[in-house]
Amino acid sequence: MAEHEEVKGESMIQKIEEKIHGHDDSSSSDSGDEKSAPLEVKAKVFRLFGRERPLHQVLGGGKPADVFLWRNKKVSVGALGIATALWVLFELLEYHLLTLVCHLLILAFAVIFLWSNAMTCIHKSPPHIPEVSIPEKPVLEFASLVRFEINQGLVELREIASGKDLKKLLGVIACFWVLSIVGGWCNFLTLFYIVFVVLHTLPVLYEKYEDKLDPMAEKAIFKIKKQYAVLDEKVLSKIPRGHLKDKKVA
Repeated sequence: MAEHEEVKGESMIQKIEEKIHGHDDSSSSDSGDEKSAPLEVKAKVFRLFGRERPLHQVLGGGKPADVFLWRNKKVSVGALGIATALWVLFELLEYHLLTLVCHLLILAFAVIFLWSNAMTCIHKSPPHIPEVSIPEKPVLEFASLVRFEINQGLVELREIASGKDLKKLLGVIACFWVLSIVGGWCNFLTLFYIVFVVLHTLPVLYEKYEDKLDPMAEKAIFKIKKQYAVLDEKVLSKIPRGHLKDKKVA
C-alpha cells in the first residue's frame, strides 16, 4: 500500500513538472514571438536613402566613418580645426597656398638648423631627422580606386545622357542648377569647407536622431513622389522619347 502511494506521488510530481515545463516552453515561445515581432517591425521601418545597413557601414566603415561620426573625438576635432584654420587663412586673411608652404618650410629649416648648431655647441648629439618617403603601394591603391570611381561616374553619366531615365536626368540637372547658384554665392574653397563641416555634423546628428528623422523623411519623400507622379502624368509622359535607331526610314 505504501509502495502504491509512493508511485502515485511520483506520478503526480511528474505531471506537475511536465505542466511547469510545458508552461515554460509556451512562455518562452511567446516571448520569442514577442521578440521576433519587434524585429520584424523594425525591419520594415523606413530608413533614409533606402539603406539597410548601419550608417557607419554606409560611410565606409573605416577611419573616415569614425571621423565623420565622431567615434574618435580627438581626430574629429583635429580635422575640423585644421580645416577651419586653413579656411580662415586662405579666405578671411587672403593667404595664398604657395606663400604658406614657403613660410612653413622657412620656419622648419631655420628651427632645425639652429637646433643642430645649438646641440653642437653644448657638445650633444644633433637631432635625428627621420627619412621621409612616399610608399608606392598606398599611392597605387588610391590611384586605382579614384580611377574606378571616375569610370563608374562616367558610365552613369553616359546612361543618364542617353535619355533612358528621365527621372535621373531631371535630378542631375537640378543638382547642377543648385550647384551653379551656390557657386555664385561663394568660391570653391568656401564651398569645400561648407561640405567638410556638413560631413562632420549632419551624419552624427542623423545617427543620434534617426528614429525621429526617418518618419519625417518618409512623409516628405511620399509627397515628392506624389507631386512627381502628377507632373509625369500631365507633362513628362507627353514628351516623345523615341530613339533614332528605332526609327525606320521609308
